[in-house]
Amino acid sequence: MSRLSGRVAIVTGAAQGIGEGIVRRLAVEGAQVVVADLNAAKAEAVASSLRTDGYRAIAVAVDVADRRQVKAMIAETVVAFGHIDIMFNNAGFNKPLPFFDVDEENFNAIMRVNALAVLIGMQEAARQMIAQGHGGKIINTASIAGRQGYPEFAPYCASKAAVISLTQAGARELAKYKITVNAFAPGVVVTPLWDGLEQDMIDKGVIRQKGEFIESFSSSILIGHPSKPEDLGGTAAFLASSDSDCITGQVIMADGGMVLI
Repeated sequence: MSRLSGRVAIVTGAAQGIGEGIVRRLAVEGAQVVVADLNAAKAEAVASSLRTDGYRAIAVAVDVADRRQVKAMIAETVVAFGHIDIMFNNAGFNKPLPFFDVDEENFNAIMRVNALAVLIGMQEAARQMIAQGHGGKIINTASIAGRQGYPEFAPYCASKAAVISLTQAGARELAKYKITVNAFAPGVVVTPLWDGLEQDMIDKGVIRQKGEFIESFSSSILIGHPSKPEDLGGTAAFLASSDSDCITGQVIMADGGMVLI
């Protein structure tokens, strides 16, 4: 597979979970990749693994909600690879609380990483793409939680709804520069994020044992099982490639049929 040959892709939150699945698939498809993550050691481990397998990859430590650090990440990418073609704003987190326990600290922390950082990533990547003059692809990680609300993590739902709106706004603004902006919306994906969510729910007494939370959410998946990070690679590669050139401002549901819209 080489439909991304010669392309340069940044993937944030790429040290584990969905982000790692994305960055590995893009490398297999021929892209030169930047493994961007807050955890520098884990990012370097993924990049090193990719290089061992013969792919071109670098790791960059970044707080995606810090504009100065995002600018530095993009500058480092250009130094390493010469340009940027693909920006995956994937980094995100959740800290569930019962609806009435959500406070300003919880809400603002989640919105900072899941929504504000997407705006910053879109803006700074687009500025570089515009300067290069040959368009580009921006892809944001949304969620089924952006399409419907769950009382256990209302701020996360709000943040992912914001991702969808930012995707649409960015698509309208950047089309004139030949930059497409799309999102994909995973459902239940077996990642460290879900492990953390379940432990939080156990600690708060919402569920009793490991596996209960993900099983309850998975019961409505039409294909009958939750996804793994590698299951999302094909959607990610499609949105990053020229195969999706006529698609912009859209959210691709990649949830196994949980939410039908």
